[in-house]
Amino acid sequence: MSLLVKKAHQGVLLQDFGRFGLAHWGITTGGPVDAYAYSWCNRLLNNPVNSSVIEITLGQTEFFVQHSAWFAIGGGNLDAQLDGHHIENWSSFYARRGQTLRFNRPKNGLRAYLGVTGGFEVPQTLSSCSTVSRDRLGGLNRDGQHLKSGDTLNFAYPNSKQSSQRQFVSFRFIPDYERPIFLRFIQGYQSNQFEKSAMSEFYNNEYTVSKDSNRMGYRFEGEEITSPSQGILSEGLAIGSIQITPKGLPIVMMADHQTIGGYPKIGCVSQVDLPRLAQAKPGQKVYFQPGNLQELQDAWCRWALFFGY
Repeated sequence: MSLLVKKAHQGVLLQDFGRFGLAHWGITTGGPVDAYAYSWCNRLLNNPVNSSVIEITLGQTEFFVQHSAWFAIGGGNLDAQLDGHHIENWSSFYARRGQTLRFNRPKNGLRAYLGVTGGFEVPQTLSSCSTVSRDRLGGLNRDGQHLKSGDTLNFAYPNSKQSSQRQFVSFRFIPDYERPIFLRFIQGYQSNQFEKSAMSEFYNNEYTVSKDSNRMGYRFEGEEITSPSQGILSEGLAIGSIQITPKGLPIVMMADHQTIGGYPKIGCVSQVDLPRLAQAKPGQKVYFQPGNLQELQDAWCRWALFFGY
């Protein structure tokens, strides 16, 4: 059973949950930048939590269904259509052999996820199929390349556990990507190197997403704060880390972030807030807020239990 890629670009990538425990080799985790939408795609299909999906950024992508199967979409609304008929976002749907599935320009959000019953059958590199183009790892041919026209993606026959009827995400759990973004973060030990006035400015500043943002990190424009003059030795970076550049502007590390860095870190954004940032378009407003460690850990635990991590 298979799906044929008819039209794609560098933002169309195969992803599972990523590679873990390899940072000491300089290998980043990778995986979906919006882990929330990724997880819902698999849950809608009753797939294992680490099943491979297609991450589609900015739409303009087309597939030909070579074998009938259940699929699911979630994340940004890329005006998905099956033979020209609208498909409701955040839902599963049945596509028949010979039909064409198309994703158009975003109506809201930035990237969508396409899952299939049982997950796509993709060879693994270092225990993951996640595509990290910068590291030339993962993907259909294990070389870090994005999907291309003519690629064929195989998937298995469904088993008895998979649903045979449409599933939908309740409106209560669907993010509103048009609202301003508030990122809760926990201060790190290097925050002590920043002047109190700089910390106050950081909390009060309104930032906008830069056009230079990508899967590696989200950059921001806005009022600059004073960065520590003494600098730091390069050290390990975690996903969500907020680096402050010498110009005094923040960068938030995302799924493909480098494993070490030398810019001072003011703190780390909560895992439960990163998916919202992953859907932000250039020019959207972002605000950083101090978070409560216990509350954010509890929220992450509830999320992990719900999705079955």
